[in-house]
This record gives sequence, C-alpha cells and structure tokens, in this order.
Amino acid sequence: MKKFFIIIIMLYTPFCSTFAQSEEIKVSAIILSIFDGMREGDSSKVASHFVRDATMLSVFYDKDGKSTLREGSLQQWLNAIGTPREEMLDERIWDTEVKIDDNLATVWTSYALYVGENYSHCGVDAFQLYHDGNAWKVFHVSDTRRKECDIPDYVKGEN
Repeated sequence: MKKFFIIIIMLYTPFCSTFAQSEEIKVSAIILSIFDGMREGDSSKVASHFVRDATMLSVFYDKDGKSTLREGSLQQWLNAIGTPREEMLDERIWDTEVKIDDNLATVWTSYALYVGENYSHCGVDAFQLYHDGNAWKVFHVSDTRRKECDIPDYVKGEN
C-alpha cells in the first residue's frame, strides 16, 4: 500500500508542477502585455487586464525625504498611456517573481521607467491578480518610486 501512494505522488507531482508553471507563464504574459500596451500607447490593451475598479498605491519619498503613500487612479494612468506623445513610455522590468495559490497571484518585479530614451525613475511593482474563472485579472498594483536603483546594463540598453 505504501508503494502505491509513493507511485501516485511521483506521478502527480510533475503534473502539479507543470500546471503551476503554465499558470505562472500566463500571469507573466499578462504583465508583459500591460507594459507592451504602455509602450504602444494602447490604453485599451492595458485596461483589458484589469478589473474595472482596480486600486493603485505608490510608496515614494516626498521633497523632505519622508516616505509617503499615495493613492493612484487606474483611469488617470490609462488616460496618460492613451495620450498621444512623441516619446514612448517604456517601463522596463527584471527580476520578476510570480507566486500563485489557487486563484490568487502576486507578481513582484523591479522596474525602471524611461520616457523615450530618458530615464525617469525606478523601483518595484507589486501586482495582485485573481482568476475570475476565465482569465487572470489585476485588481491591485503597488509600486515604489526612487531616483536611484541598481539597474542592470541590459535593462538600460547598454551592452
């Protein structure tokens, strides 16, 4: 009987691992699509990955160097993305981690924001997603904003 359970576990474990990896790939693809839409100036593409009333919060330092929490607006962010501009908004990400439990996912990724080729700021994005039965949807985004980060050369576009 003990051998039977060991065999079942050995057969089941790769399936679970493969399923988890495929969901991680799906969640990662959503985050990449959000930033692709941002670069393309396509607010509809970005909005398609969010629930209608998603929340946004930013942690940053004010002029006095005090850590501050500021609520953002998904609609204002989408308006900024969709506003025609000469220079592309380019949020470059690296060190992305995806964690999933059942229908809840968290994505933690370092980022650097460039406007055209000009560096703006950096930090970490933390996305919260849930699976609504059909697809993964972002319901919350938090980020930090700093002027200096350890940005890899390949992210900066340097060789």
